[in-house]
Amino acid sequence: MLSITSLTSADGQLCPVRRVLSGVVGKWQSLILLSLEDEPQRFSAIKRLIGDITQRVLTENLRDLERDGYVTRTVSDGSPVEVHYALTALGREFLDLFKPLIGWAVQRRADIEENRAAYDRKRAD
Repeated sequence: MLSITSLTSADGQLCPVRRVLSGVVGKWQSLILLSLEDEPQRFSAIKRLIGDITQRVLTENLRDLERDGYVTRTVSDGSPVEVHYALTALGREFLDLFKPLIGWAVQRRADIEENRAAYDRKRAD
């Protein structure tokens, strides 16, 4: 098994699992990457596709995803200036690995909801 134990904050910063996955499997990062799966999108289109994300959170997450190399940001000259975000090869590779997990989550969602309800009922007694 891969060692995931970190006894200090400094050790945690060195853990490859924490360093890589924390930047891409969060709620917003995953949804942003999924919104770019079929084609490059403008900021407003990404926001519209996700719906409940704020402009500030979207901006921060797009910057982080660009910094890590999952997306590119392209500014096209013109009036008005257009900015498009697109998946990189790394971003596409991540989605290829991540999509089976999404499929599993969709298939198992009802089971998980039932388990949660049973747990809550048990805890209430």
